[in-house]
Amino acid sequence: MHPIRLHRCSTPWKAGPCWRVQKALDEQGIAYEVVKGASRPGKRVRLKQISGQRLYPVIEFEDGSVYREESKDMAATIRAGRLAEKRGDAT
Repeated sequence: MHPIRLHRCSTPWKAGPCWRVQKALDEQGIAYEVVKGASRPGKRVRLKQISGQRLYPVIEFEDGSVYREESKDMAATIRAGRLAEKRGDAT
């Protein structure tokens, strides 16, 4: 099991918010598990349960805490080596 889970859309395109965050994780060598979810926001029940909202992407830490911001901000945080600071933040 990976230490974190990346909840993202199921589109295969290498563009957009989900890909931006996934690419930053890859660039930093951070191990993660991809959890692809429903395309339609109304069907994102599990995402709503863990994060309190229905927008992708969401990073879920091993302790159950979640991190969600605009994808550009998330990618910048990851690239700056500050992802661990977001663990335990209330979202």
